[in-house]
Amino acid sequence: MGILNQIPYLSTASTLAIAGYGLVIFIAAAILINVLRQVLIKNPNEPPIVFHWVPIIGSTITYGIDPYNFFFSCREKYGDVFTFILLGKKTTVCLGTKGNDFILNGKLRDVNAEEVYTPLTTPVFGKDVVYDCPNSKLMEQKKFVKFGLTTSAFRTYVGLITGEVNDFFSKDNAHKKFAANSGTVDLPPVMAELTIYTASRSLQGKEVRDGFDSSFAELYHYLDLGFSAINFALPWAPLPHNRNRDYAQKKMADTYMSIIKQRRESGEDLKSEDREEDMIWNLMNCTYKDGTPIPDYQVAHMMIALLMAGQHSSSSTITWIFLNLATRPEIQDELLQEQKDVLGVNEDGTIKELTYDDLARLPLHTQVVKETLRLHAPIHSVMRKVKQPLTVEGTPYVIPTTHILLAAPGVTSRTAAHFPEPMVWQPHRWDESPSEKYAHLAPAHIKEGVAEETEDYGYGLISKGAASPYLPFGAGRHRCIGEQFAYVQLQTILAIMVRDLKVFNVKGKEGELVGTDYSSLFSRPLSPAVVRWERREKA
Repeated sequence: MGILNQIPYLSTASTLAIAGYGLVIFIAAAILINVLRQVLIKNPNEPPIVFHWVPIIGSTITYGIDPYNFFFSCREKYGDVFTFILLGKKTTVCLGTKGNDFILNGKLRDVNAEEVYTPLTTPVFGKDVVYDCPNSKLMEQKKFVKFGLTTSAFRTYVGLITGEVNDFFSKDNAHKKFAANSGTVDLPPVMAELTIYTASRSLQGKEVRDGFDSSFAELYHYLDLGFSAINFALPWAPLPHNRNRDYAQKKMADTYMSIIKQRRESGEDLKSEDREEDMIWNLMNCTYKDGTPIPDYQVAHMMIALLMAGQHSSSSTITWIFLNLATRPEIQDELLQEQKDVLGVNEDGTIKELTYDDLARLPLHTQVVKETLRLHAPIHSVMRKVKQPLTVEGTPYVIPTTHILLAAPGVTSRTAAHFPEPMVWQPHRWDESPSEKYAHLAPAHIKEGVAEETEDYGYGLISKGAASPYLPFGAGRHRCIGEQFAYVQLQTILAIMVRDLKVFNVKGKEGELVGTDYSSLFSRPLSPAVVRWERREKA
């Protein structure tokens, strides 16, 4: 006891202070070692590493705040190929059309998408679909889904989407958001709700659509939060957004399972002439190549994935379309006049009914969609896991299997060599025969007549997209199969809205838009994004 009494007593405060000093010293040492390693140890056979102070975190924050600013800044310092630390992972970026081709058209034995995305997508979509299954099975699932992506299907979708848009913006609609002749509206949540209705009615059928109301927009929002960047590393974490994600996934899966169960018990099949064909009936009657029918839970999970695919990029893009149009009222007038000139006008002064075949006859409508997708691509980064060492053509670099590869097709869409004055939103740059006013903005690859390669990965012939700087839907085997549906949905919504509403920038300054939210796998406008709207006078 005498010896113990001679040991100085350490108060709780003193203990915490010592622990704090120790933590500071540890962090400082880790930072110092990390910096010295970058400065002193360089592998000439691997791409340069973007300088960063803090290990593990690396460039995660800088990249996450504004990926495009990060990519262009790194390109100036390191060239088209460089590596940065993303949540502790060495992530190698390959920019330009060659970089897009290298990654997006990589062979299965070389690069893998499933290992990167399944932690993020499986809790949202559900088990055994999309990235939670072998690539060969995913290709079969894509082929099944193409039932709803045919020209004959698109012909019916235009009328269905038109009905949903007209109802949504009607003065008599139950939600009363547009009951007056003018007002202001926060576009992102409104367009998210609208595109859930248009996507569900067209892609999934009347029965599914009738079960959707504004509460499903909230469920969808919860699912969408599951795509937060942190879930690449911590999809299992008991965070509030993950609990909401899991609740929403179960609720939506149960909704689809209930429909499937009722149909199974009814004894009907796909050949019944007494009801409307839809995607659920199609999937319920599909079998994999080995003869196994698609299990009901997989049908439900595929329906969730299909809804999100048909809604997410369209919701973001249509919002950006009207945010840009709000600064360009003259283009809104041009769009309306194009419809009058091409489609004609009824005796009461209203524009004639829009059909699928009419969409190809409305070039400015198409160009508004293309220009918006060019500047505001829904996905800013496409990742692949390296499966075996890969040599980057034209460089001394060999990418090891410890790396993730990242393609950024949106960078080429924002590069002046491909698109003069790239940050200017100008649909007329896509004019087939641009006037002198817009000729200098024409895309370089169109002026040069660059041809596209095509390939069939098991679900139909598609463009590989290797040579084009315009790839808003990706390229290769994972190119979005819903590309044509997206154009149909977006052009139809645009055409019908322009007939009834005119929008204006609340701030009254041309070109002043909200920023972009890059916190999710999908980029979107920051909310609130408010515009003023006025209902057009009818003749």
